[in-house]
Amino acid sequence: MEKIFIVEDDKSLNSLYKKVLRLNGFEVVGIAEDGEEAISMFKAFKHKPPVILMDHHLPKKNGIKASKEILEVDPNIKIIFITGNKTIEREAFACGAFSFLEKPVTIKSLIQTIKRAIISYSLHKYINH
Repeated sequence: MEKIFIVEDDKSLNSLYKKVLRLNGFEVVGIAEDGEEAISMFKAFKHKPPVILMDHHLPKKNGIKASKEILEVDPNIKIIFITGNKTIEREAFACGAFSFLEKPVTIKSLIQTIKRAIISYSLHKYINH
């Protein structure tokens, strides 16, 4: 079961993501509701999840800043931005995001993007080990 880390400050979205991910065979290893919490939780994971669902508008530290710090810890992590702010798409990719989905996102596109991210993560690990 592939592990997913959710970084989103909207509690109703967190609940929805958790249900959708579990129904599709993924394990949610944690939910952070602000950027600083996301960084500290990620650093504390003994086994880093390969995929992070990242919102941009977060308390304390936005998704771009949090992603940069997380990718410094592990540059192979696949971060999928899910945000209503299309204007930060270029910046998200520039900081190392794997994909960018604009809210509202369909369940189908979310699951397809996560599966692509996991394949990319697995290939990268296989090639580099």
